Amino acid sequence: MTDDAPADDFPLDPRLAADTILLGDLALSRVLLLDDKRFPWLVLVPRRADVSELTDLSPADAARLMEETRLAVGVMQALAQPDKVNVGALGNVVAQLHVHVVGRFRSDPAWPGPVWGHGTREPYPAHAAAQLVERARALFAAA
Repeated sequence: MTDDAPADDFPLDPRLAADTILLGDLALSRVLLLDDKRFPWLVLVPRRADVSELTDLSPADAARLMEETRLAVGVMQALAQPDKVNVGALGNVVAQLHVHVVGRFRSDPAWPGPVWGHGTREPYPAHAAAQLVERARALFAAA
């Protein structure tokens, strides 16, 4: 995973950019951390223009996205040790194809319901975000 500045030629939806912290890039996907301390939450965004559905990807890119999703689930399990990992690609609010990898706990405020629309996002304190980003990057690098 690279943690270089985002490439200028890849347009990330402004709503995703506003609510996330960049972790880096995998072969296909930009990896983001949702800035919400209530839920450990990764977002994978394939770096392909004008893609909104999984079926818009080439077969090779679709297979790569599945492998990167599997990798992100493993990182989430090591990072947060959740009771369950939810994976989804909804796109009802942000059309740009992106995959959510959310660590869920029986004790979290939305359990057992969905996290979407539950309460208000609570950003990480700066020091906590920095530590989480460092740890997540190390886990991706080691995977």
